[in-house]
Amino acid sequence: MLYLAALLVALLGLAHSVLGERYILVRLFRRDLPKLFGGPDFTRRTLRFAWHLTTLLAWTLAALLVQIAGPHSPSSLAASIGWALLACGLLPLVITRGRHISWLVLFAAGALCLAWAAQ
Repeated sequence: MLYLAALLVALLGLAHSVLGERYILVRLFRRDLPKLFGGPDFTRRTLRFAWHLTTLLAWTLAALLVQIAGPHSPSSLAASIGWALLACGLLPLVITRGRHISWLVLFAAGALCLAWAAQ
């Protein structure tokens, strides 16, 4: 049951990114957007990374469900969360060129999870 749940969540994440990019974000970006921190480009980039962050987190949940279904330790679960947080931190770092500082928090939380898992 958990493997099926993981598959469903992973597919949901994939559909979220592909369909959201195609049918929501592209159309949204054609409109006038608020000029945050200097212009609409920052707003577009922030919306894009936030949208795809949801997909990464869905995939993380799917991976955790697979791990829970098998004989995995709490440290392996924490490591998976840590790596996912680091991957999530890359989105705002790259997409907003570091201007949205959420990457600092995501990197710190990911590093803490990985450090705990390594104990």
